[in-house]
Amino acid sequence: MLKIFNTLSKQKEIFKPIHKNKVKIYVCGVTTYDLCHIGHGRTFVIFDLIIRYLKNLGYKVEYIRNITDIDDKIINLANEKNINIKYITDKMISEMQLDFKSLNLLNPDIEPRVTDHINEIIIIIKNLIKNNYAYIANNGDVMFSIKSYLHYGQLSRQNLNKLKLQNKKIHFSIKKNYIDFVLWKISKKKQIGWSSPWGYGRPGWHIECSAMSHKYFGNCFDIHGGGNDLIFPHHENEIAQSYCFDKSFHVNYWIHSGMVMINNKKMSKSLHNSLKLRDILSKYNNEVIRYFFTSTHYRSPIIYNENILKQSEASIKRLYTSIYYINDILLKKNIEYQNYKKDKQNIFFEKKFYEAMNDDFNTPKVYSILFNMSYQINILNNKKKFLYANNLILKLKDLGNILGILFYNPKNYFKNNNNNSYYFNKYQIEKLIKIRNNARKNKCWIKADDIRNLLNNQNILLEDSQFGTIWKKKTK
Repeated sequence: MLKIFNTLSKQKEIFKPIHKNKVKIYVCGVTTYDLCHIGHGRTFVIFDLIIRYLKNLGYKVEYIRNITDIDDKIINLANEKNINIKYITDKMISEMQLDFKSLNLLNPDIEPRVTDHINEIIIIIKNLIKNNYAYIANNGDVMFSIKSYLHYGQLSRQNLNKLKLQNKKIHFSIKKNYIDFVLWKISKKKQIGWSSPWGYGRPGWHIECSAMSHKYFGNCFDIHGGGNDLIFPHHENEIAQSYCFDKSFHVNYWIHSGMVMINNKKMSKSLHNSLKLRDILSKYNNEVIRYFFTSTHYRSPIIYNENILKQSEASIKRLYTSIYYINDILLKKNIEYQNYKKDKQNIFFEKKFYEAMNDDFNTPKVYSILFNMSYQINILNNKKKFLYANNLILKLKDLGNILGILFYNPKNYFKNNNNNSYYFNKYQIEKLIKIRNNARKNKCWIKADDIRNLLNNQNILLEDSQFGTIWKKKTK
C-alpha cells in the first residue's frame, strides 16, 4: 500500500487516485532563460522516478510539465543581448530537452508553454476581478487580494503578520495590502505583451500554472509537484487563486523535492555557485547522476561535491559488476524466465523493495536492498550456483529499471565509461544524429549546430557525406 508525504497535511497519506488505475500529475517546469542547472536535474529525476514507479504499479499516468517562456529574467536577457525573446526561449527549450534526454527522463504527455495560454489566463483573471478576489492597482497591474482568501498560508504554514512586516518596503500606494501578488503586469507597447481588458501587458508568474492545470486537468487532480523552493510563494499563491476561481479546486497530494546544496549553501546565481546540469553530464554517466540525486530521500536536501559523485559512480559500478557475469547460455535456453519470478530469494527481495518504495519512495532503503542482492549474486557465482545467480540478476535488473537504472548491457557500460567524458552510448549518439539530420532537412540550422556542438563537447566527431552522417570518438 503506497503512502505519500503530503506537504499540505504534513503527514504520510495512503495514496488513493481520483480515478481507478489513472493518475494525473502536474509538475512545475523550468523558466527558459538559461541552461538547466543540477537543481532542475534533481527535481525532474525525482518525479521521473515517481512516475516510473506509479506506472510499474499499473497506473496509467498522465504527466504535465509546463514551460515558463515569459518572465522578467527572459525579458532582461533579451534586452541585454538585443535579441528576440522567442529565439532565447526556443533555444533554451531545445537545450533543456537535450539535457533531459541525456538523463533518460520520460517525456511528459503534455508540455504546455505559458505564451500559448494567454486566453486561459485572462479568463481566470476576469473571473477573479468580477468576484472581488482581485483588483487593479494604482500602477495598472492586476493584483490578487490575499485577505479575500481566508486559508492563505495553509500549505507553507506562513504567518501572515510576519509576511506583512517583511514586505513593508514595497511602496504602499501601489497595493491595497503589502502581501498581495500580481496576476497581470502592465507593459509598455515596445515590450512584449498581449492585449487584455486591463491594458497591454503580460501574466504574472503564479497565474500560469493555475490556467494550464485547469485547462488540461480541470478542477481536481492527483499530484502537484516541484522543488520545495516553490512551496512559498508559488504554490501557496496558486492554491489561493485556483480555489477562488473554482471552489471545487483540489489537489490530492502536494509533493516537493529537496534542494541541492553546494558547500552547505543553497545553490543560486546570486551566490555564484550554480552548476549546469550538462557540466556533470559531461563527466558522469546518466545513471551515476540519477543515483546521486536519489541516494538521499527525495524530501531531504542533497549536498553536491565531487567526492559524493565519485561514490555514486562506484555504487553504480558495483551493481553493474554483479550483473556482468550473467550466463548467456542459460538465457538462450530461457531457463531463467521459467524460474526467476518464482525463486524464493527473488520474492523476498522484491517484497522488501516494494515495502521501501511504498513508504514515501524511500530510495536510500531501496538501494540498500539492491546492494544486498548484488552481494548475494556474488556469493552464488562464487559457489558456482549460476542458475540462482542468473535468477537474482534478472530480478535486480527489473527492480533497477523501475528506478531508472541498469538499462545498459554491463559490457557496454564498462566499455563506454572507462573515460567519464563519454556519457553518451551508441544508441543515444545515433538518436541525436537522427534528430540533427531531421533538423537539417527542415533547415533548422541552429538546432543542428547545437547537437553537433553538444556531441563535440563529449569528444564525438560527426562527418557528413553523400552516404550519410558517421561518428567517431576523438583520439588523444
